[in-house]
Amino acid sequence: MSISRENHREDVAGRANVEDTPELLAYYDQLERLEAGALWTVANKIEPWQPKSKSEPVLWRYRDLREHVLRSIELVTPEKAGRRVIYLNNPGRRDVSAAVGWLYSGLQVMNPGEVASAHAHSASALRFIMEGSGAYTIVDGHKMTLGANDFVLTPNGTWHEHGVAADGSPCLWQDGLDIPLVNTLEANFYAVHEDLQQAVGYPVDDATGTWGNPGLRPYGTQWDKPYSPLLKYEWAPTYEALQRYAKVTDGSAFDGILMNYVNPVTGGPVMQTIGASMQLLRPGERTKAHRHTGSFIYQAAKGKGYSIINGKRFDWQERDIFCVPSWAWHEHANASDRDDAVLFCFNDMPVMNALGLYREEAFGENGGQQPLAA
Repeated sequence: MSISRENHREDVAGRANVEDTPELLAYYDQLERLEAGALWTVANKIEPWQPKSKSEPVLWRYRDLREHVLRSIELVTPEKAGRRVIYLNNPGRRDVSAAVGWLYSGLQVMNPGEVASAHAHSASALRFIMEGSGAYTIVDGHKMTLGANDFVLTPNGTWHEHGVAADGSPCLWQDGLDIPLVNTLEANFYAVHEDLQQAVGYPVDDATGTWGNPGLRPYGTQWDKPYSPLLKYEWAPTYEALQRYAKVTDGSAFDGILMNYVNPVTGGPVMQTIGASMQLLRPGERTKAHRHTGSFIYQAAKGKGYSIINGKRFDWQERDIFCVPSWAWHEHANASDRDDAVLFCFNDMPVMNALGLYREEAFGENGGQQPLAA
């Protein structure tokens, strides 16, 4: 008698196709007292046929969140709060304070003249500037000035601090970290600098001047750290690169004109556990749907459009943030017939690729677009 694929494993309730008997139930109790268990009772839960993300697709509208982020200025100080951040909470990941998968994200605000204490942690982090002027970040003595849509790294183990110049304006930015992943690995450390602030040991924006010249590597420079030495990726040259690329390629059927931020020394991802990209959707462009392993958090850096995720449409405009869980069908569209739409994204692709876990699948035989769920 042949055994079907369904019966070979567990039923939909997560239990084996084995009838409970008093003897079996007593056996399970005996195993539980020994801090053990029978694999056939949990196999489908821990070894699913395909990824089953606990995360839900979510759209966080900036116009709804912004007033609450700014209100935190009146309620808490950076000194007392540590960091004045409103974090994004995925309904399916509230137990680990994740925005999607094992990625954390939040919106941070600082007033002119404010400086946060220098600190270091095991989690890798990034900042994507949303509005304001005068923002800066210092990473291991390298000070970087920041403007809207600039992207800055604060890698694992580096001393870093943030502030806003006294002559600036209130600044808001999106934080992205792998805190849930590092906590799951039980490997997170956090420390505050003994002097609270660190000294600036290099010319301002030296990382950009040294490493931010496409196709060129400074003579005599050495870099052996596992993250990008560039530290800051500016918006203007990034958008210009996307526009140039769009003139010479049709781009991806699934992602439009997509370019990854890379480590200029290795050509690999900017950090060991977090990757980032910027993609351009040309006027009127709508991509085909696909799905892949890995968790993705998007922010609309320019323009407006919509994304369809697992059959549900999410309309976004500039500064809105949304997430795509692992193995969720998704596609993107530019709602304008005249202007570009541009999406910033950070993700856990370096982890997926390093562990050999990346898989991708097109929707339909040759790639298509999803019907909207009823």
